[in-house]
Amino acid sequence: MFDGYDSCSEDTSTSSSSDESEEEVAPLPSSLPIIKNNGQVYTYPDGKSGMATCEMCGMVGVRDAFYSKTKRFCSVSCSRSYSSNSKKASILARLQVAGKPPTKKAKVLQKQPLVAKLAAYAQYQATLQNQAKTKAAAVPVEGFSWGNYINSNSFTAAPVTCFKHAPMGTCWGDISEGVRVEVPNTDCSLPTKVFWIAGIVKLAGYNALLRYEGFENDSSLDFWCNVCGSDIHPVGWCATSGKPLVPPRSIQHKYTNWKAFLVKRLTGAKTLPPDFSQKVSESMQYPFKTSMRVEVVDKTHLCRTRVAVVESVVGGRLRLVYEESEDKTDDFWCHMYSPLIHHIGWSRSIGHRFKRSDITKKQEGHFDAPPHLFMKVKEVDTAGEWFKEGMKLEAIDPLNLSAICVATIRKVLADGYLMIGIDGSEAADGSDWFCYHATSPSIFPVGFCEINMIELTPPRGYAKLPFKWFDYLRETDSIAAPVKLFNKEVPNHGFHVGMKLEAVDLMEPRLVCVATVTRIIHRLLRIHFDGWEDEYDQWVDCESPDLYPVGWCQLTGYQLQPPAPQSSRDSQSSSSKQKKKAKSQQYKGHKKMTSLQLKEELLDGEEYSFLQGASDQESNGSASYYIKQEP
Repeated sequence: MFDGYDSCSEDTSTSSSSDESEEEVAPLPSSLPIIKNNGQVYTYPDGKSGMATCEMCGMVGVRDAFYSKTKRFCSVSCSRSYSSNSKKASILARLQVAGKPPTKKAKVLQKQPLVAKLAAYAQYQATLQNQAKTKAAAVPVEGFSWGNYINSNSFTAAPVTCFKHAPMGTCWGDISEGVRVEVPNTDCSLPTKVFWIAGIVKLAGYNALLRYEGFENDSSLDFWCNVCGSDIHPVGWCATSGKPLVPPRSIQHKYTNWKAFLVKRLTGAKTLPPDFSQKVSESMQYPFKTSMRVEVVDKTHLCRTRVAVVESVVGGRLRLVYEESEDKTDDFWCHMYSPLIHHIGWSRSIGHRFKRSDITKKQEGHFDAPPHLFMKVKEVDTAGEWFKEGMKLEAIDPLNLSAICVATIRKVLADGYLMIGIDGSEAADGSDWFCYHATSPSIFPVGFCEINMIELTPPRGYAKLPFKWFDYLRETDSIAAPVKLFNKEVPNHGFHVGMKLEAVDLMEPRLVCVATVTRIIHRLLRIHFDGWEDEYDQWVDCESPDLYPVGWCQLTGYQLQPPAPQSSRDSQSSSSKQKKKAKSQQYKGHKKMTSLQLKEELLDGEEYSFLQGASDQESNGSASYYIKQEP
């Protein structure tokens, strides 16, 4: 989850190319050398290419051992570096996880001058622009069915009520098993479309497993259908619409008086509200329109924002095209409630770094999105004790969403916004600082990871392992941000471990994938992408607009990415086995606590007791992982 990760000091220099104009930032030289790989092509004896070239570093290797869903990268670090949310020059210096021995590739790249690093970046960005962009469309995923996937594995899906930002998320009502609906009768030889009544046997997000009335315990003709689809209606719809109710051919012989049967079966039964379809339609009306201008994080330089134009709106997700992109291929996907987008003028109002556009006036038809359309952050009181530059904390790394890292507040902006840097991995000019609001669920007080048995990623190159916060604060002559300043609200979200959902791959945010909740720490969810290794997992807030119910893609017409195929899993497994020895020598964080306990430490001159959270259980909405010690 990126909870606003873009900003830099106003007086720092930039690492962008010369054609970029930015407030209070000096431009780079006008030309950069282009680094190319050797261009060799390898083939199998039968003439077919079995090799691949990493699109990040140019390394050539066996295609089956490559990473990512499209076999485009030689390693996990290259895949993440190339991703749309980590395209910046300083990422080349962060090719290994903080605190782990540097790889051979990282050592080589660290020796390269900045211009060479930028040249490598310029090359892969040019490749991006030349590639055809795959637009989200209502294309069914061949070979994948949520219904079959749920049935064959006895999975449970997160209920629609867990997703307040999704269609019907706030007005789903009491739709549950046993609710009756009128649906097309597919077991019929009549030439016209006829209907019959079915009951919900099982719910999975928007999808329902339906069974025709009269089949009782016979599941032979059960079928899955999206409850919000156009073919599902409340009982009584056929009567008011003049549509015929015809029993399925397989059971026509069971009863001679079907009217009496239905009256008996439906007496006291629940059905959909009569205005259900109208509510569905209204919940899928989105205030953002094409041609609206917004400020959004610059995906090539996370420390700043730039102007983009809404190109399309799909299910509340926006395809934003950066204003200076002439061919409209330089785009970025995010939800309309994402903390990464703001109204025009937001950056200047809070002191955030912003890239000025070379376009002197608005293009015809473009207009600024009204400020009231954007997600509002909670107001905070900065008059009293507040965050200060240099304070330490723990934060989700926006460049590696599976990691929570040791971090530092680098700058305090207006309206409660903070500039955060990951210790040991920052660029000298601060170009990789990112912006989190003080109430963000992606930042945590010192000790959060240890209390909740989460592996904390120490600063890259830090020698004293296992990492101890008390020692680190003393060594760096720094203090921890006060616990009371962090957001401790935990909504009664309704998620449970093992629930299925559809989630955005925030490393490549145009993709929505089949996913599972694997851990719950208060309001923090660990999201695992089915079929992929744990290295691709992401820490996401329970109210993140990048999580959706099962069936959301089908409902909105967005393309769903299925679980990784077996061939991909085998290559991942093979690669993992090759690296097993090296991994076993790497720091894996503190050992997990075996019992509930209180821990007291002297931080910033005040004593706090940290109450360990139940690491893999749902919070009830009133839990707080911090209790201040009374004097």
